[in-house]
Amino acid sequence: MTSTQPTTVPETRTSEQPGRVVRIAGPVVAAVGLNGARLYDVVHVGRMGLIGEVIRLAGDLTTIQVYENTAGLKVGEPVENTRAPLVATLGPGLLGSVYDGLQRPLTGEAGEFLERGMAVEPLPTGREWSFTPYVEVGQIVVPGQVLGSLPEGEIIEHRLLVPPGIQGRVTEIRDRAATIEDIVVTLENGGTAHQLTLAQQWPVRRPRPFVRRRDPVNPLVTGTRIVDTFFPVAKGGSAVIPGGFGTGKTVLEQAIARWADADVVVYIGCGERGNEMAEVLAEFPELDDPRHGTSIMERTVLIANTSNMPVAAREASIYTGVTIAEYYRDMGYDVVLLADSTSRWAEALREISSRLEEMPGEEGYPAYLAARLSEFYERAGRVVCLGSASIGNATDGSVSIIGAVSPPGGDFSEPVTQNTLRVVGTFWALDYNLSRRRHFPAINWNQSYTLYDLDDWFTEEVAEDWNTLIREAMALLQEEEELQEIVQLVGPDALAEAQQEVLALARILREDFLQQSAFHEIDRFCPLPKAYWMLKVVLAFHEWAAEMVEAGTPVEEIILLPITADIARMKNLPLAGAVEQLQSLYSEVKEIFNKDFRR
Repeated sequence: MTSTQPTTVPETRTSEQPGRVVRIAGPVVAAVGLNGARLYDVVHVGRMGLIGEVIRLAGDLTTIQVYENTAGLKVGEPVENTRAPLVATLGPGLLGSVYDGLQRPLTGEAGEFLERGMAVEPLPTGREWSFTPYVEVGQIVVPGQVLGSLPEGEIIEHRLLVPPGIQGRVTEIRDRAATIEDIVVTLENGGTAHQLTLAQQWPVRRPRPFVRRRDPVNPLVTGTRIVDTFFPVAKGGSAVIPGGFGTGKTVLEQAIARWADADVVVYIGCGERGNEMAEVLAEFPELDDPRHGTSIMERTVLIANTSNMPVAAREASIYTGVTIAEYYRDMGYDVVLLADSTSRWAEALREISSRLEEMPGEEGYPAYLAARLSEFYERAGRVVCLGSASIGNATDGSVSIIGAVSPPGGDFSEPVTQNTLRVVGTFWALDYNLSRRRHFPAINWNQSYTLYDLDDWFTEEVAEDWNTLIREAMALLQEEEELQEIVQLVGPDALAEAQQEVLALARILREDFLQQSAFHEIDRFCPLPKAYWMLKVVLAFHEWAAEMVEAGTPVEEIILLPITADIARMKNLPLAGAVEQLQSLYSEVKEIFNKDFRR
């Protein structure tokens, strides 16, 4: 289990003799005179107090990566050490907020005038929260136990937890409205008093502790057919979406953020273009949450770090986001974290590494790229929360991490994609050729895969023959790929009727099932029962069409049946009553073949 010693950042800077800047290389600054500095200590650089982090110690020379623009910084300016690591402030008010990579709010009055070196409270300090205690005076509490709750928006109950590393007997509790700064619970342990407020802080680079991991056995249902049927990701699992420019990474991640069956969404725009991030910031508050009927921002945290911001802050944004996700996981919620894109983060690591004059690895990336990626994705998981034992039953929470990768030229052999594939469980390969044909989501079904064994869940919760249908559909698509190679060599006329039937039905499977519009009012979300019956209709049509072709019926005659138009319209059936209509269509397909083609 991870160490549970609590860490906080001092509210004021230290009064000891500051160090001084001796070298500046973009975001990398060297200083001397920082006595007692530790690796990953947060420091304030220069007269503007730029926020930085210690990344190397060599004798009296301290190397710092600065998270803000260093323009105007001069050699000889002071450097002050806070003697604490970079932390995230966790508490009510996170949901619905937009932050930069250092968790400074980008909305409201402070966000509009955010300047370099400015320290801004991440949570609303003046707002009062209606706190309802769950414990009594005299009760013994342990780390992770729920002390009480307060409503955070209309749908999420924010649960106040005992911080990791703290336990004791409750000596005082506040049973009324409180602000972030008010003391709501006082604990006593061995003569030491711990005064707890509604907020706590946690070092972003240290994973939050838990009791144990659970096996990922439940899928994260996203409403995207090709994902949920062919390549599902488990709750508490990890997935990667690599793809070149224009293949639809951002649209797919936004669709998952809106439709996935997660309680909380953390969306990190890491090094993305400013116009794309501006669209996210403008559209998310306007989107309705289909599960609750409120704004999707009621359960979303946005972290914006655009490509024109300092590169070092990209690393901070990733760790800040996953720490916030773990915080809501510890409350027992299912959280999905979307990082768009980790390639920009890796590029920041490469730039910092080159300025440190480290030995470059493959394509100039640092040798520790694989380790950093592993550390990030390993923080995904379905776990038994820390305070579960105290309440007599196991409370589960999960963090599912879905990262986008932007390989140059769509080359999946580049280091970021390959190192990510070694640690994630699901691979959704976006194909540039599919996107050019306007086939979205442009997930290549022949390259993508999932390592999660969720067959038992689908069999019990959806249908007994679910897994059989998936295997038949994949076999049909693989056979189509082999036949397409023959067609390119000798043309379609050289194929037998049975092979032409395979091509025709594979096209129906691709266009009428796998293809899905994220902007269509109905088709943008497809529940599992509807997806199951859609697939069942297509494969039934394929089975009976194959029989008719074998009996001598031309493929053209089968494809021109009116029923094929009904199959093409399946995806546009309204969700209310869709299953019943698809069952009727299934019976109609069977009846047509029995009536008109049986000899």
